[in-house]
Amino acid sequence: MIWTLAFVPVALLVLGFPIFLVLLSGVTLSLVLFMNMPMAVLQQTLFASVNAYTLLALPFFIFAGELMDRGGIASRLVNLVQASMGRVPGKLPLTAVGTGAIFGAITGVGAASVATVGKVTYPPLRKAGYGEEFSAGLLVSVGAVGVILPPSIPMIIYGASAEQSIPRLYAAGIGPGLLILLLLALYSMWVGRTVDGPSERFSLARFGSALKDGIWALGVPVVILGGIYGGIFSPTEAAAVACLYAMVVTVFVMRELDFSGVLAAARNTVVFTAQILLIVACAGVFSWIITVNQVPANIVGWMQSLNIESWVLMIVINILLLAVGCVLDPLSAILLLTPLLLPVIVAIGVDPIHFGMIITVNLAIGLFTPPMGMNLFVLQSMFGTKLSVAFRGTIPFLGIYLLALALVTFVPAISEFGVNLFMPTQGN
Repeated sequence: MIWTLAFVPVALLVLGFPIFLVLLSGVTLSLVLFMNMPMAVLQQTLFASVNAYTLLALPFFIFAGELMDRGGIASRLVNLVQASMGRVPGKLPLTAVGTGAIFGAITGVGAASVATVGKVTYPPLRKAGYGEEFSAGLLVSVGAVGVILPPSIPMIIYGASAEQSIPRLYAAGIGPGLLILLLLALYSMWVGRTVDGPSERFSLARFGSALKDGIWALGVPVVILGGIYGGIFSPTEAAAVACLYAMVVTVFVMRELDFSGVLAAARNTVVFTAQILLIVACAGVFSWIITVNQVPANIVGWMQSLNIESWVLMIVINILLLAVGCVLDPLSAILLLTPLLLPVIVAIGVDPIHFGMIITVNLAIGLFTPPMGMNLFVLQSMFGTKLSVAFRGTIPFLGIYLLALALVTFVPAISEFGVNLFMPTQGN
């Protein structure tokens, strides 16, 4: 059965087949050739994999992000972030970092942050004298923070796959997200000290005006996180409330989205959600068949027989995740690897919530690294940036993320920071 569950999927993946077909082919061949089970089991498991209340949050968060993306939010956020700073080095890249973080926290999708924030920050960066490599690397790396900060869509998928609390995962993501943003901000200031010209002093009047225009956009993460950790509603209910809030703000308050725009956002949401749930269903049945055949248990036993230190094993797992993140999108990678790796990390005493942060940061790096970095292709399609230039531009930012990954992996307190802050009564 090894060749149907390992060799066939790898071969299909190399040939460029969609990930859902890769997973489904391996399972189907295994059932037909090696397992004495009716094919109805395949249908039942496919349905059971998506029959989860937690997954209802997906279309809601995607729809809210689509509405905010189309509703002219990015330019208001840029003005607000710029107005909040005085004379600091690297003011323009700092604006990109701040805006990307806020917009990422609104949408939970990295590519959307690159596309929307890039429209209003990339041209000013180039005009101010920042190099093409730095500007490209900054935007694609900042976009990756969107999958780490709540409400992160990959965290919903991990929570459903690993059977972990979504609120705890969201809280745990705050520490790693802020750490990466701090490192990006410090590097931006270091680069900007030799590029930026004289900047304006902080103006309370300008800040007040920008805050008035952008306050509604800031309400989305406040509504989501405040509602969840205030005990008002669950993450799924928070996602539904976020949709309603985004529609009211973009259509009736800002008046930058009409009924046709709402329908277009809904169409995109349906398509994207269907793509995700198709992968979830196929990954669920793949997870079921490897569990039935005791593959995770055998892996744990093999790892324990090696008698290697836990920190060495964590380094090996990080290398594996980085390699997979370069060729698979985060959602597919989470669904494929979580059933295999979770028993291993639990066996060596790593908390599943902490591991959720490790896997998320690893796969966020894959969003801007070759050969399949989605953020790079979004940037190229928008501004015509050569991939070779963008690749070179990501090198220093890759170093920043790897430093953050090492700290997140070996300093659990970073992941525990948000949990202790928002959920102190539930422990770590």
